[in-house]
Amino acid sequence: MWVAIPEKNAPMSPRQLDTLTLTRRQVLQVGASALAVMALPALAATRTPSPTPENTYMTDNFVTTQDGVRIFYKDWGPRDAQPIVFHHGWPLSSDDWDTQMLFFVQHGYRVIAHDRRGHGRSAQVSEGHDMDHYAADASAVAEHLDLRNAVHIGHSTGGGEVARYVAKFGQPQGRVAKAVLVSAVPPLMLKTASNPGGLPIEVFDGIRAGVAANRAQLFLDFPTGPFYGFNRPGATIYPGVIQNWWRQGMMGSAKAHYEGIKAFSETDQTDDLKAITVPTLVLHGDDDQVVPIADSAELSVKLLKNGSLKVYKGYPHGMLTTHADVINKDLLAFIKS
Repeated sequence: MWVAIPEKNAPMSPRQLDTLTLTRRQVLQVGASALAVMALPALAATRTPSPTPENTYMTDNFVTTQDGVRIFYKDWGPRDAQPIVFHHGWPLSSDDWDTQMLFFVQHGYRVIAHDRRGHGRSAQVSEGHDMDHYAADASAVAEHLDLRNAVHIGHSTGGGEVARYVAKFGQPQGRVAKAVLVSAVPPLMLKTASNPGGLPIEVFDGIRAGVAANRAQLFLDFPTGPFYGFNRPGATIYPGVIQNWWRQGMMGSAKAHYEGIKAFSETDQTDDLKAITVPTLVLHGDDDQVVPIADSAELSVKLLKNGSLKVYKGYPHGMLTTHADVINKDLLAFIKS
């Protein structure tokens, strides 16, 4: 505030006196406020902050793996109910299972899903973006919650995670009752001399290039096109589904996504499938443009000792979302059988 100062020894008018009084009062108020601000750090140091709901949530919903990685998980439903554990695909998060989790918790099950390392809310670590670490992290969640008689359901890359987890951890520990592979990547996506029906390395190099150059655009193009079959003539397109896919992807680490491409495309899981003895249901759409059925589900069921295959005519890779009403009922029937 600007105030005209009278000449030396000149008498001041009542209005000028009022103005100066107001100004001095404001100065005193500013000084008092400054002292209060200066005292805040000392007051904060003497107080123990009360936990906020966010802090409590973040503390209660993480498990730390043996190599020190914090893995986020959801755990809904009665603790004494049979657990169903959901494993998400690349490059998403446990949120991709929300429709299934709500469906099964309403049917009395305990439902659990975690964010893979480098994905969603889990730690964005530099290393360990491979199928062995994925399975070990899933085991850390199962052991932390002491899950037994569990059904493990995996979609796409999550299907590979389920196969490796069940074979290496869950089955030897006696924790697994059944498994489900949905639009899953096993036994091997990459075309090799021993897997001539696989996809050429150039396909995966292209995905890597997209992640490195413009991940945000790739994560719009993928769900808009082949993932949900929205590129097919006459397909009903759901913008919210596309936005949710993008949201989940962009929450994760670009490095985890880049290195995860090798994990889901080049990991040969033939031995994992052969080792699984629990009842295993393989579900796949015959119009899957991401993980073609001929080199995945149709081979996997032949390697499983106790496997069964159900094929959905015209269904896309993301059929868990586009046809959740059908898939959920089939999952429930398998779990109850």
